[in-house]
Amino acid sequence: MKRKKAMLTKRRKKVRTADSESTGSLSFNSPKMDIPVVNFNAYKLGEDQIPDERLSVMTEEIKQAFSGTGFVYLENTGIEQQEVNRVMDVSKKFFLLPEDTKKLCARNSDHENFNDGWVSSEIERLNPLRPGDLKEAFNISHLDSVLKWPSDASIPEFQEVLDSFFRRCKALALRVLEVTALSLGLQRDFFVKKHKLIGTNKNCTTLRTLYYPPLHKVIVKPNQIRCGEHSDYGSVTLLFQDESGGLEVMHRSGQYISAPCIPGTVLVNIADLMQRWTSDVLVSTSHRVLLPPDDKMNTSRQSVAFFVHPDKDEIISCCDGSNKYPPVSALQYVTDRVDVSYENANKKNLSV
Repeated sequence: MKRKKAMLTKRRKKVRTADSESTGSLSFNSPKMDIPVVNFNAYKLGEDQIPDERLSVMTEEIKQAFSGTGFVYLENTGIEQQEVNRVMDVSKKFFLLPEDTKKLCARNSDHENFNDGWVSSEIERLNPLRPGDLKEAFNISHLDSVLKWPSDASIPEFQEVLDSFFRRCKALALRVLEVTALSLGLQRDFFVKKHKLIGTNKNCTTLRTLYYPPLHKVIVKPNQIRCGEHSDYGSVTLLFQDESGGLEVMHRSGQYISAPCIPGTVLVNIADLMQRWTSDVLVSTSHRVLLPPDDKMNTSRQSVAFFVHPDKDEIISCCDGSNKYPPVSALQYVTDRVDVSYENANKKNLSV
């Protein structure tokens, strides 16, 4: 009897979560919403042979996360913290340039690559019920685009660093899509073959480096926050954030919980088109970035997001063969969503 009890105890699986990471301990699953931490080491960048047993465990863990919270921290992905730090360092140099210099690299909503370039603070409004978001961004979706890069001599490496990180994120995102397909019992390349053109003008996948400036000298409008409540538009998102905090994810109960930075991990979430694609098996979760506490209003925040989208010409239908959602054009879907985010700027004929 004692031996049987010991075996059951040994088999009991401990689940690492964001909460347990913040305390440095392990915790068992609980009724509250926790964002799980999954070890991606078996299929990290550079590893091409993955044992079936380890793959089976990992796909199950990721499916549970994506069908529950919609978010998961992946550790040991092959993308090192030093790479993330370098992107944030060169990005901050750009964001601290004079506004007139940054305007030369501004996003042009009338261009084919409508999302590329610099976006100034308060232009984007992800929650239409709030004032503009208190953040800046620099977007890159097309590696061979005519995007105007900053020519400032202080950051000559800006384009090289972002291009390189885009390629690294693309490689990891494709692996995440493979594991996601397998977790649903689909062919390994089911999603990947719809994302063949990432990095070209035939795909809207975007690397976005974000800067949330200090607010101690800013008059914050009523109900204004750093990033309004929203869900992402495409397939999946990879997020890298600094340790400033502020990101919150909504539980199905309607309550928001913190999604802190865990150094060395990538926070991955399901986006709206993937929820639709999987007939709501995988869930896209609302999230936001709050204002810092009063004693930290003089501090900035940074993050880097890789928003993954299917190729523009793809028509997305429910992968289970149902008609829960009608087929939709990948390009039209993201275009409609982006237009809403920039509605005020478009009305004022602003591109930045």
